Amino acid sequence: MILSRGIPTLRALSKLKNNGVQLTQTVRNNHQWSYRVGPSPSSKNIILCADLVAGFAWWWVLWHLWTEPGHILANLIIPIHHNGPMRS
Repeated sequence: MILSRGIPTLRALSKLKNNGVQLTQTVRNNHQWSYRVGPSPSSKNIILCADLVAGFAWWWVLWHLWTEPGHILANLIIPIHHNGPMRS
């Protein structure tokens, strides 16, 4: 069984060895070099809007966790019985 799996693997490796290293690079026609360049910085207006939306989203989640925790924690709340555990 090892030979039946090993021979095709060796053939594939020998084909890869014969191919060599093939490097391809994207060519842009606008004569600007953009290799590993980060995005342009966002404007202050975009950053402010993103912060406002994120703040509202967190307020919404935390407010509803505070006022209506049963929607999220309903399965985690374990009833406490003062007379010991409930017996069926």
